[in-house]
Amino acid sequence: MRVLILGGDGYLGWPTAMKLTAHGHEVAVVDNYLRRNLCREEDVGPLFSVPNLNERSKIWQDHSGYAVSVFIGDLTQSDFMEEVFRAFTPDAVVHYAEQPSAPYSMLNSRAASLTLNNNLNTTMNLIMAVRKYCSECHIIKLGTMGEYGTPNIDIEEGWIDVEHKGRSHKFLYPRQAGSLYHTTKIMDTDLLWFYVRMWGLKVTDLMQGPVYGLLTDENQGQEALLPFFNYDEIFGTVVNRFIVQAVAGYPLTVFGKGGQTRGYLNIKDTLNCVRLSIETPPEKGELRIFNQLTETFTVNELADRVVRVGNQFNLDVKIKPIDNPRIEPEEHYYNPAHTGLLELGLKPNFLTDDAMAEMMETVLRYRSNIHEHKIFRKIKWKK
Repeated sequence: MRVLILGGDGYLGWPTAMKLTAHGHEVAVVDNYLRRNLCREEDVGPLFSVPNLNERSKIWQDHSGYAVSVFIGDLTQSDFMEEVFRAFTPDAVVHYAEQPSAPYSMLNSRAASLTLNNNLNTTMNLIMAVRKYCSECHIIKLGTMGEYGTPNIDIEEGWIDVEHKGRSHKFLYPRQAGSLYHTTKIMDTDLLWFYVRMWGLKVTDLMQGPVYGLLTDENQGQEALLPFFNYDEIFGTVVNRFIVQAVAGYPLTVFGKGGQTRGYLNIKDTLNCVRLSIETPPEKGELRIFNQLTETFTVNELADRVVRVGNQFNLDVKIKPIDNPRIEPEEHYYNPAHTGLLELGLKPNFLTDDAMAEMMETVLRYRSNIHEHKIFRKIKWKK
């Protein structure tokens, strides 16, 4: 299929492009380097330098023989979105093109406005372009498990049957976001669900948990093809941050009681979830929702694992609980269903000690690149 990846420069975007071309799909990527620019503005950045998209495309083609087309521009501009769709009319679109950080969205009013405008305008422009140029196109939107929050009941896979006063109806599972970023993802879902009903769009919404890892089947032994790997509080995910903190000798920053539970998955599983979704599309007029995770952990459990694996490398890893800068339950019930992708054929890569050791070994090679002042910025949800 012809697959267009919006946000193709990101932590997940570029690895997805390589995965899909390796599986025989024709791929184009689009980005305006927003994440790189925000990293420079906030004085954070990846663990190692990453080539730009045109350079990556050339390196990947030289290495694999597979080509990736590149478009550079701002997808919040509807004329640019249409230009891309005219040049590369896709069978499927993977929508990563959003400001992806909850902490950044809570930084200040400018960051909040950027998050709101960037995320919602890009989604709206995508919907309009699909309707105009390829109404049969399958939209795969990367949502987040953070849309659900932490309800005191089981989290169903996107939908819930409600009985009320003797009548019943199927609804989207109630959302209760914990940041402005997560709120924009809820609004994405609502926009897509509205236009699925109005225009018969074909949509898969992937409610993804925090992703960890650097190595994929496609970048093994190719340093220039590693993902854009942040380790800071703003753009780094918790497992990735803890691994870098362990290598740097920086105490693991456990927020509050550390009982916050989330569903996690390896970057390899993310790529396969997206691929399986593309290759097994929903029906026209269907909003299909998958909870994209493979296992759940508390923050304390993750920290203890990092300490244990760090000992194998003779690292003196310490845990330092700190006042929680976020407004969130620190101990709660959490039981999300996640069978849909397994039924499509996902074979999970679990967070074993060996998997964590492989990550730690890779990070150790870049130890001299770690800047401790970039790790923790004390971004508070409530000023």
